[in-house]
Amino acid sequence: MRRIAVVPGSFDPVTLGHLDVIERAAGLFDEVHVLVVHNPGKTALLPISQRVSLLQRAIADAGLPDTIIVASWSMGLLVDYCLEVGASVLIKGIRSQVDVAYETPMAIVNRNLAGVETIFMLPDPANAHVSSSLVRQVAALGGDISPYVPRVVAQYLQKAPV
Repeated sequence: MRRIAVVPGSFDPVTLGHLDVIERAAGLFDEVHVLVVHNPGKTALLPISQRVSLLQRAIADAGLPDTIIVASWSMGLLVDYCLEVGASVLIKGIRSQVDVAYETPMAIVNRNLAGVETIFMLPDPANAHVSSSLVRQVAALGGDISPYVPRVVAQYLQKAPV
């Protein structure tokens, strides 16, 4: 039986911290679905299709395994996608106690709804302070985001109005 995991997120934009979690998840599972989801509680900088494209290019540029599948999901429950692809595990990157407090109730509900377990993965300390919202703010103010995001994302955001 193949071990399949889903790494969900808004990835608006994808950061080096995201890539770290994705790479480590790929080392633990036979197949990893990186799922760009719509978060109704956030105003997105990039459309979902652009986030998917940037993720695919960043994963390829990083030389990550071809067992990583990038997809998007905007309708229905996250566990519905998990059941559709045969995933029994969600992987969530956790930077702080705030993330734990936010993610824990969702993890319990996902397990109750569909038997999908959640694994919390700690970041590499070099990326523990980086979030997509911080990257968006720095980019909007004209700062250098290249230490925090894959090259393809930095190049894209330098050309696009933020």
